[in-house]
Amino acid sequence: MSNDTNYDWSRFVLKINIKAPVDAVYYAWTRGDELEKWFLRRALFHNPAKHDLSTIQQFHADDTYEWWWHGHNDDVVEKGKVLYANGVDKIQFSFAGGALVTVQIGTFMDETIVMLTQEKIPTTDIGRVKYHMDCKTGWTFYLANLKSYLEGGVDLRNKNLEHANMVNS
Repeated sequence: MSNDTNYDWSRFVLKINIKAPVDAVYYAWTRGDELEKWFLRRALFHNPAKHDLSTIQQFHADDTYEWWWHGHNDDVVEKGKVLYANGVDKIQFSFAGGALVTVQIGTFMDETIVMLTQEKIPTTDIGRVKYHMDCKTGWTFYLANLKSYLEGGVDLRNKNLEHANMVNS
C-alpha cells in the first residue's frame, strides 16, 4: 500500500483454513452454545416474533442477536440482524457501524476454508480506525481461535475483566 487513496477502507477479507468438516464450522457460527465456545461470552438470538431461541437452535435469516464478549463489561453489547443463513455454508449479518459481515465456508484442495468479508464500513476517520482496523484485528484473532477450538479444543480468549485491552478479548 503505497498511497492511502489506493486502499479500500470500506471493506476487508480474511481467510483461514480449518481442519474440520464444513458442517461443523457452520454450526460453530450459527448456534449460540457454539459461538460461546470460541467467540462470545454470551449470545442471544431472537426470532422475528421476538421470542428467544434456545442456545442449541441454529439462527435463521431475520433473527436478531445480542452479543457480549469476554474481557468487556455488560455495557459492551453488539446488536444486529441475521440477513442470510442457508443452513449449509454461508451466513450474513449486520455488524458494528452499519457494516455487513459475510461468512462463507467451503472446501479447496481438501481443506475447509472460512472466508470472512466485512464491507460497507464507514470511511470516515472513526470508521477507518474503529470499524476497519479494530474489527479486522478482532476478526483475525477470533478466526484463529475458531481454528484452535475446532482443531484442538483450546480456547485462547482472555476471560479476565482485570486484563483490559487484550488482543484476545
